[in-house]
This record gives sequence, structure tokens and C-alpha cells, in this order.
Amino acid sequence: MNLEKILAISGKPGLYVLKVQTRTGFVAESLLDGKKITVNLKSNVSLLSEISIYTYEGEKPLTEVMQRIATKENKGQAISHKEDNATLAAYFKEILPEYDEERVYPSDIKKVLNWYNTLQGKGLVTDLAPAAAETAEEAPVAEEKPKKAPAAKKAKAKKEE
Repeated sequence: MNLEKILAISGKPGLYVLKVQTRTGFVAESLLDGKKITVNLKSNVSLLSEISIYTYEGEKPLTEVMQRIATKENKGQAISHKEDNATLAAYFKEILPEYDEERVYPSDIKKVLNWYNTLQGKGLVTDLAPAAAETAEEAPVAEEKPKKAPAAKKAKAKKEE
């Protein structure tokens, strides 16, 4: 598994795995408790592969940041996201020295560390390296909304009858 199918859903705790796309949205499975939920297309959903961290030179994909954390921790758990802000900032500075301290807030650092620890707990950290190469190729496919062409074809077929 790679970060292409890992989702963060606004208003829902934890991370989710994209399972199936439906006509009105998609089905996602929680990495925390394994429960499946349906998410409509109006929900604010972010693919982890699409998220980047601000740096002074531009932006760094989250996949690279996660890989740096995995390298630093030998694919083990990172520090807790519940540490104080100064500790979190110092830790993040070790991982990504060029991150933009004015645009990357402590809440962002907490999210990244919490997501990393969630993925590490599920044994998904080892697959992060190949995801970096696949991200550019698969990203447009992951963003597609359910196709509406079959409904249009059905309407056309009814008109012809």
C-alpha cells in the first residue's frame, strides 16, 4: 500500500483507506478501528499523496517528509504528537531543517507526526519509499470523480427508442 489511497477526511478522526468509488462518493475504511464509512463528494477529503509541507525553497511532498521521519526513527514510532510545541518544532527541524516556520504551524506538525505514527502502527511505513515515484504518475487517476458517462448513454438510448 502507498499514500495514494490514504485519506484524511475533514471532521473525522484518523486516517482512512479508499476502498471503492461509488456514484455518489466513495467507501473508506478507518485505519483506527477498521470501520467502513461512506463519504459523499461534498466532503472535504485530502489524499496524503497530495499534501505538501512549506519550505523556504518551495514545497516538500508529505511522502518525502514521512520517509525522512522513517529514516530517522529506523521505521519505528516518532515522538508523540502530544508533546509541547517547542519539542515538536525542534524535532521537525531535525527532520526538515528548511521548513518554513512561519507557514507551518504546530498543529500541522502534530498532524504529520500523528499520521506517521498511525501508518507506522499499521505497518505501512515500509511502503512509503516506492510511493514517492508513483505519486506523479497516479495522482490524476486518484482525483477522478465517478464517471457520469453511463447515465448519459442510458439517456441517449432512451431517446433513440
